[in-house]
Amino acid sequence: MDDHQQWRKRQQLLADFGEFALRNENLTDILTEACGLVGDALGTHRAKVLEIEKRTQSLFVRAGVGWDAGIVGNLRLPMRELTSETFSIEAGVPVTSRDVRIEARFELPAFLKAAGVVALANVPIFLPGGRPYGLLQVDSNNPRDFSQDDVEFLRTYSTILGPVIDRLNKMRALREAEERFRVIVEAAHDYAIFTTDAVDRIIDWLPGAEAVFGWTAEEAKGRSANILFTPEDRARGEDVKEIETARREGAAPNVRWHVHKDGSRVFIEGSVTSVQGPDGQVHGFLKIGQDVTERRRNEERIRESETRLRAVIEGIPQLVWQAALDGSWIWSSPQWSDFTGLPTEQSLGFGWQEAVHPDDRPLALKAWSEAHEAGAFKTEYRIRHGHTDNYRWFAIRAAPVRDSAGEILSWLGTSTDIDTLRRMQQRQEVMVTELQHRTRNLIAVVQSIAGQTMSTSRTMEQFRSQFNDRLAALARVQGLLSRSAQEPITIATLVRVALDALGAIDRTRVTISGPNVPLRNSSVQTLALALHELATNARKYGALAILTGRLDVNWQVRMLQSDRQLELVWIEHGRSPEQPDTQGEQTGGYGRRLIERALPYALSATTTFELRDTGVRCTISLPLDTTEAEQAP
Repeated sequence: MDDHQQWRKRQQLLADFGEFALRNENLTDILTEACGLVGDALGTHRAKVLEIEKRTQSLFVRAGVGWDAGIVGNLRLPMRELTSETFSIEAGVPVTSRDVRIEARFELPAFLKAAGVVALANVPIFLPGGRPYGLLQVDSNNPRDFSQDDVEFLRTYSTILGPVIDRLNKMRALREAEERFRVIVEAAHDYAIFTTDAVDRIIDWLPGAEAVFGWTAEEAKGRSANILFTPEDRARGEDVKEIETARREGAAPNVRWHVHKDGSRVFIEGSVTSVQGPDGQVHGFLKIGQDVTERRRNEERIRESETRLRAVIEGIPQLVWQAALDGSWIWSSPQWSDFTGLPTEQSLGFGWQEAVHPDDRPLALKAWSEAHEAGAFKTEYRIRHGHTDNYRWFAIRAAPVRDSAGEILSWLGTSTDIDTLRRMQQRQEVMVTELQHRTRNLIAVVQSIAGQTMSTSRTMEQFRSQFNDRLAALARVQGLLSRSAQEPITIATLVRVALDALGAIDRTRVTISGPNVPLRNSSVQTLALALHELATNARKYGALAILTGRLDVNWQVRMLQSDRQLELVWIEHGRSPEQPDTQGEQTGGYGRRLIERALPYALSATTTFELRDTGVRCTISLPLDTTEAEQAP
């Protein structure tokens, strides 16, 4: 065969191959056909295509003819520098060898030796853009000189193969992507995916859209996509705005309530994307949206619950906060900031300690160190009031917030103002102590009255009468003491109570005068008994026992050095003819001893008692606490 005939034959083979490649979309079939045509054209009847596998750095026998079973589609050759195949690919040039048995440049792979290959020609195959794909190799079992025409023919073939392989790879990748997209789209029933034309009429209605909105593809196709909008959104023109935004900007958000076929509402989170043609014009729209109705309703329920919880938290008087495991705060309520004056951001972490009394901070941190093991947080410490800069006592309580496994995630706590309660408890303790003390004193007084009355009484009847009178006077004093927190006891009150106990007397014959002087509770009982004795004896034997008698009781507050003294003067004008002449008998003995001995002893008082022909004169000078004496003008 002359060169012209050979050239025409090879051109015919190239044309036949081109037609075959256009009709066939199977890459293996095309590469196998190429190997067969090349082998026939060069008369070797043996050829193969080697594909680069970058992952394994090897050459995979992708297709071939004239080889034993197990070679094509199975064999991989390591890409070593000493092989002609590797050199041809890396250099990007054809490589031929007339007789590999005397070849000193390269090593021959073992499978070629086993197949009896003696001569070979390698031509690299490049994809568009110059990316290496592999090589086309022709093998001969006899020594052979591959001519320049042979090499150019092989290069032409490899040049044709590159775009064909690239096209088929892209087609395969596209089909695989389309198949993945189809599987994903058909499986995503909570995603509504559909397309519309340029005027927003539905073209494609995929299964997810039917699952979300209820319309079948037959029912939806050809209808306007605004059937999915709520009536109120259509009235506001939201359907038109959405499409115009996507047309102008390429995409638009689609996050709103939509309408199901049955009239119920469906909340969609998605977007609308414009689909443009080669001319840049918008030909339609792709709409993808996820059905998040249940999540949206849960979020609304959570927001409503949070709103109610916030209203409760902000409505209670306690200071509410949330802390991490180590006691560092991660949230605080408005009440905390209102009370302490510390903004929330300053209270986070351990900033809350700024409002705690410095002496109480170690106590607070110690409670936190024990909280995890105890499973509860409970302590009390003082917190500064930001507006007054005063500290108040608070009860601090916190409960753990746990996960499903029971592990503590955080602590939710409250701080309750117990300052008033603590003060009341302290006052109560003082009152109980004082009550116990008064009770012991009262018993001692009753015992003393009984003993003194008995020692001065001649008969049991006389004892009974005097003892009952004195107990009644003592009871009146106890009544005054029980109301002393609301009504402070004054000297004027004691004088009037002592005189009122005598029954009806002519008030024109009694003069009472003096400033408003509150008395210490501790001095009231003894002083009241002394006034009772004076009043009782005035009624029996003194000025109040005769029609012409008069009684003057007056007092004043004087300063004696740095002390305040209450000075009371009891003056009786007139006495009963039946009054005993002895001073001891005039006061019944007990009364005088009470004035002259008990008052000085119990109250540090200075007293005088005089029994005159014209009547009785008694003075009592009693020390006052400056905090309890107020002289009225």
